[in-house]
Amino acid sequence: MAIKVGISACLLGDQVRFDGGHKRSDFCANELQRHVEFVKLCPEVGIGMSVPRPTIRLEQHAHGVRAVVPKTGEDVTERLSNFADKAQPHLQQLSGYVLCAKSPSCGMERVKLYDPDTGYARKEAEGIFVKRLRELHPALPLEEDGRLNDAPLRENFVMRVFVYHAWQQLPKPLRKADLLNFHTELKLLLLAHNQAEYRRLGRLVAEQQEIDAAFARQYIEAIMAALGKPATRANHTNVLQHIQGYFGQHLSKDQKAELSGLILDYHDGVQPLLAPLTLLRHYLREYPNDYLQGQRYLNPYPADLKLRYAL
Repeated sequence: MAIKVGISACLLGDQVRFDGGHKRSDFCANELQRHVEFVKLCPEVGIGMSVPRPTIRLEQHAHGVRAVVPKTGEDVTERLSNFADKAQPHLQQLSGYVLCAKSPSCGMERVKLYDPDTGYARKEAEGIFVKRLRELHPALPLEEDGRLNDAPLRENFVMRVFVYHAWQQLPKPLRKADLLNFHTELKLLLLAHNQAEYRRLGRLVAEQQEIDAAFARQYIEAIMAALGKPATRANHTNVLQHIQGYFGQHLSKDQKAELSGLILDYHDGVQPLLAPLTLLRHYLREYPNDYLQGQRYLNPYPADLKLRYAL
């Protein structure tokens, strides 16, 4: 089944912004689109606003943050929020969402929030549509177009999209055996991102007798939050050394030294993560291991995205 990812329509080149322009994302349009099916949405056009259109801004009022058209004073807060509810048939199919930064409807963070009396703005708000999107789908991986220019953030987002899609493909109702297999596949990824949460969730899964909808929701929300925590070089190094241990009896003294040196070079920033991973994958082909071959850490997404080249 195709991996569906929501995206602000302007990021694929649709001329739907307030000024009639777009903010086409080269990574999304040229790279990621080879592997996912994008679902384009523009909340402002979706609520019936024209292109071009008067600008919207977020204002702090006594009764909360409001999305207002300064030129006319029109308040479109509820319409933008309700658009997420009306789009539920599309949103429920998604494995991730790429949002337009700084937008009063779609910005994830640091959107300008104005004081209507003074006109002073602070960069501390989130868009109205994305706020409701988080409430409806708290586990859904989200990222902004600008942040995708940062290699670690880009890699992390795509990894979470593929993990979340795998979760969505599990048979429903969820059986404990399926959940245990899924959790096992994520072991090394979780150890790279959040070791404490891996162990906590492992205990929860082992102790849970019945996997009901409430527990499944709690579990995947915790998994996605844990994977959203950036992996450190130290944690990656521990995982790489853990994998290395599976080949100890097969490798010569020189091969062990080469692999150990490559892992330490990664730890010290001399080599990218891809360098020791490539050698480990080579040894895995030479000496197959069912457990390692099932680990998403080694192949979390298509290799041609080249996401680990700069890590």
